Amino acid sequence: MAVSKIHSIVITGANRGLGFEMVKQLAESRSPNCRIFAGCRDPDAAKSKSLQELAKKHSRVITVVKLDVTDPNSIKDAAKKVGAQLEGGRLNVLVNNAGILIRGTMQSTTDQHVQESFNTNVMGPVRVFKEFLPYLRAAAKASPEQGMSCAKAAVINISTIGGSIATIPEIYGFFPAFPYNISKAGFNMFNQCATYEFKKDGIMFVLIHPGWVRTDMGGPDGEIDAPESVQGLLNVMNSLTEKQNGAFLDYKGNPVPW
Repeated sequence: MAVSKIHSIVITGANRGLGFEMVKQLAESRSPNCRIFAGCRDPDAAKSKSLQELAKKHSRVITVVKLDVTDPNSIKDAAKKVGAQLEGGRLNVLVNNAGILIRGTMQSTTDQHVQESFNTNVMGPVRVFKEFLPYLRAAAKASPEQGMSCAKAAVINISTIGGSIATIPEIYGFFPAFPYNISKAGFNMFNQCATYEFKKDGIMFVLIHPGWVRTDMGGPDGEIDAPESVQGLLNVMNSLTEKQNGAFLDYKGNPVPW
């Protein structure tokens, strides 16, 4: 399977960081007939200027969509707008990338911090997936591809080792982010539940840890930059088969412990 076989992709949180870089690399790869729907909370905000400029440069392939993962009505409106532009109502790939990171220990953070984290990092992707599910089902049903792949129908959930229970003893001491950690663990469980519930529909679900990236969220001390991370992410997406359905991988394709 090649990335060029992806005819349509929705990316949330696409106005900056990894989401923006993914839109950029996909658009510049000149994949034939690939429609990229770049979702962000406020397309008219100053922080979305780079995305708007990129969309203008690649107007035939990029469509910027207002999509606030914390607002059910915004998600419904975005799904309708995207659905009206999809060929045959078919969506190959949904990338749940939008998220927030609130740092702090259990003692230093508040209930509101936890609620905000779950609303964005868990319920947000669940809401988005439910609204776009009909289009993913349509793509899976119509695809001539054998087995599962991103060329057929897939949900790529951008996760983190911070949501891995196994790695908490290694990272919590120097990077405590209690609201983020527990919400991402819930996000991972969403992926696994969906893996089994929608297997019969032919939709693949994969978690990918992008590495510690130098972005607004990851901070300036990250180990890699966004272009390197996204290149790896796209390579992993390119190589996914049905054997990886439900897998938790890093941006190099290596398994991440649960």
